[in-house]
Amino acid sequence: MHVNIHQPEENHLAQLVERAVAGEEIIFEHNGEPVAKLVSLKPENPKKPRQGGQWKGKVKIAPDFDELPDSFMAAFRAEKD
Repeated sequence: MHVNIHQPEENHLAQLVERAVAGEEIIFEHNGEPVAKLVSLKPENPKKPRQGGQWKGKVKIAPDFDELPDSFMAAFRAEKD
């Protein structure tokens, strides 16, 4: 729906907001040019909440995962071997 911002009979904000919440896109125009858009913040197709655990048992972390080689740590300290 397009609404001219200079036509007060069409500019009933509460009614326009209700229409936007129902899924309609409201475009406000000034001198025939679109200047603003009113849309619902509700997603059209709400998704199910995400659940974790899909990777359980599929990923293995090596026992030495947190260990860094001495040469790597020396580079952080600007040391030469």
